[in-house]
Amino acid sequence: MSKIKENKEQFWLEKFNCFSITGKDSKRFLNGITTGNIIDLNNKVLKSCWLSPNGILKSLLEINCLENKLEVIILVGNTSEIRKYFNDIIFPSDNVFLSDTFSINRIQKVDDMNSWRITQPIFFKNEDKKYDFYNNNPNSLNTNDLKLWKINQAIPSLDSEINGKNNPLELGLTDLIDFNKGCYLGQETMSKIRNVSSLKQEIRVWTAKDKDLNLESENKSIYNNENKEKSVGYITSIYKLDSRIIKGLAMIKRRYLDKENSFFTDNFGQILINKSVGSTFL
Repeated sequence: MSKIKENKEQFWLEKFNCFSITGKDSKRFLNGITTGNIIDLNNKVLKSCWLSPNGILKSLLEINCLENKLEVIILVGNTSEIRKYFNDIIFPSDNVFLSDTFSINRIQKVDDMNSWRITQPIFFKNEDKKYDFYNNNPNSLNTNDLKLWKINQAIPSLDSEINGKNNPLELGLTDLIDFNKGCYLGQETMSKIRNVSSLKQEIRVWTAKDKDLNLESENKSIYNNENKEKSVGYITSIYKLDSRIIKGLAMIKRRYLDKENSFFTDNFGQILINKSVGSTFL
């Protein structure tokens, strides 16, 4: 398994769905839907979340603020669901227009030591000369290395960590929420959780310690000991390498994270639990 080498510049290159929002009310409109402060965004890229009314993470977004439009890049999420919701809440009096969905290439520098969120990405289309340069660049992460890097960064996946249950605070995305801006979808729940410190679970990276793996079991539960006395969390993502399952993401109950517990699963026996590079749980 390869790792990103120190002092070697490497890149995350991936194609994402995107659509544009134009009109004089576009910033106000998007500010009321997403967790970031769009109003003060000028010619920058902002990472943000789209939540359900009760604060559950539905999508991870990037907002690229250009001179005359906002580009909404869907890093993780259901593009059709997002566009339908956005269209449905546009009032006749709103000066807001959504474009059709198109694809956009996204590139950013990466390493193993820092969060993916500290580096500003660059966007370009297939016809841009930069696309050929980066697409054929040996320093762009291959598919397997990118999957592993995303696991270590705790970047959530649709239907895995974004599963209709987890909120962005549990997923270590607290810094993508502006608690000082005006109302937005899911704000009441986010403020309540933050003010009373009521997180019940946190995302973690797990690694299989045992060599003998039981791949037949479908039980994703994580237990506090080998006797499986208490379920302390569950596996959300699994990383495979050469038919070996070695690493993934899991949601672990907070009250068990500070204790000297050995964690066990049916599939992988004893596992090690570590904090991620990319979440706020560092």
